[in-house]
Amino acid sequence: MTDAPDSLVLRYLRQIDQKVDRLAEDVHDLKVRMTAVEENLAGVHRRIDRVEARLERIERRLDLVETGI
Repeated sequence: MTDAPDSLVLRYLRQIDQKVDRLAEDVHDLKVRMTAVEENLAGVHRRIDRVEARLERIERRLDLVETGI
């Protein structure tokens, strides 16, 4: 008779353990994906910075920017 409650508790503990393992895997996957998103976003920012620098040079060459303010 005492084996039944223990096995029931163990069964629930095993289910909880499996769910925690799945959650840990999901969190790991999310971390990997977020890292990739951050790296890609940094690349986009670098490209935007280069475009802004080029645009500023073009504006200066065409005298579209007021200087000496």
